Amino acid sequence: MNELLKKTATEQSKALKNKEISAVELTKAAFERINSIEDKIGAFNSLTEKTALDTAKKVDEKIAAGENLPLLAGIPLALKDNMNLVGSKTTASSKILENFVSPFNSTVAEKLLNNLVPIIGKANLDEFAMGSSNENSAFNKVHNPWDLNKVPGGSSGGSAASVSSCEATLALGSDTGGSIRLPASFCGIVGMKPTYGRVSRYGLIAFASSLDQIGPFARSVEDAANLLEVISGHDPKDSTSLNMPVEHYADSLKNDIKGKKVGVIKELITDGNMPEVQKAVENAIETYKKLGCEIKEISLKNLKYSIGIYYILATAECSSNLARFDGVKYGYRCANPKDLMDMYTRTRAEGFGPEVKRRIMLGTYALSAGYYDAYYKKAQQMRALVTQDFLNAFKEVDVLISPTCPNTAFELGAKASDPLAMYLTDIATIGCNLAGIPGISVPAGFDSTGMPIGLQILAPQMQEAKLFNFAYQFEQANDFYKQLANI
Repeated sequence: MNELLKKTATEQSKALKNKEISAVELTKAAFERINSIEDKIGAFNSLTEKTALDTAKKVDEKIAAGENLPLLAGIPLALKDNMNLVGSKTTASSKILENFVSPFNSTVAEKLLNNLVPIIGKANLDEFAMGSSNENSAFNKVHNPWDLNKVPGGSSGGSAASVSSCEATLALGSDTGGSIRLPASFCGIVGMKPTYGRVSRYGLIAFASSLDQIGPFARSVEDAANLLEVISGHDPKDSTSLNMPVEHYADSLKNDIKGKKVGVIKELITDGNMPEVQKAVENAIETYKKLGCEIKEISLKNLKYSIGIYYILATAECSSNLARFDGVKYGYRCANPKDLMDMYTRTRAEGFGPEVKRRIMLGTYALSAGYYDAYYKKAQQMRALVTQDFLNAFKEVDVLISPTCPNTAFELGAKASDPLAMYLTDIATIGCNLAGIPGISVPAGFDSTGMPIGLQILAPQMQEAKLFNFAYQFEQANDFYKQLANI
């Protein structure tokens, strides 16, 4: 493997500017790496070599002309395959969109291309972003680069695995209930979910529209901060997009956090956590104490209801969002339908996988006339209480910390037949989406088998700069982020 692929995006950018390597050479090195190990990982659904190399050539032309480069120009990036990129397949890892070629760019793809970031391929995911292990893809299971017999986490498992295995330096994922932070934790990298509305969702295939948010994967907090800067900003094409100025997040990384208050979420420090996970959080507490922070236990009394709330609201929204996939306008259509109803029924039965069908049925039930008030309305009321718990907590502390997940990556197939056990892996991450606040997972240690552990840090809405500051200070006080999967 080219040693430069092991470097962070910041280090690669410096090498490009110093003409130690060209952007075309770096991009080709990424494809060579993919060709050598992709059969073991399964991180990509498709590659976009021409698009990437065309972008890399523009970077080299700018360098040759002595022009200033946009942020992250020339750095290879993987795009989750539920974000549209013109001329490429955008499948959401579903049979129903297996041959769909996007006629337009998502806003994040447009921003990446404008910043001359080579998009090297479309990353595998759980079908329609529904899952926590990346075993629900209609095409391939994704394998964890730290142990090929274990899951990478989901739903953005392909994005996380591509960065963890040095196939890509950066990646974008989407996070509906932890789908960036969980795979970041399992794969030993940085994964960040911004404030809801901070990044445009235009061109993102919707799962649950009030929860979905696009965010960065990287091997360092600084890289994640820079990537968020590139993709953030108001978008008139997205009615939920926040009209707020984009900060240069990297400027805040080295701010002193002495005297700041760190809250430890009481409900997520339990006997249900693996002992090594518990120890990693204790280490994080000690790290923040050494950095001069005050530690305070915080109780979020309604957080215990978050999984129940989430699986009513998210499935209700998915039931509505996925109604458009009916075989009429685009995507898969069943063969020789007898009539319109037969076409609808068979197209969806044949095109959707079991987890997607399960969630559509749950959501349709929760929205039905007889049960709407008992389930959907009640869940929305409880969501407001969870959000209020976070608002109250941030009156007392600057950030909150917890494990990203109670456990490390599990064996492929271990929870495939038990949906409830699978859903519980998101217990620490869902509250962040319900409240619309930013959250990040940073490498925080390893279990007894050498699998990565993630620390989750949460901050108030629109305070990404503060979030990155606390994450960076923890990262630099330890060296977990420097360790790479041996593959």
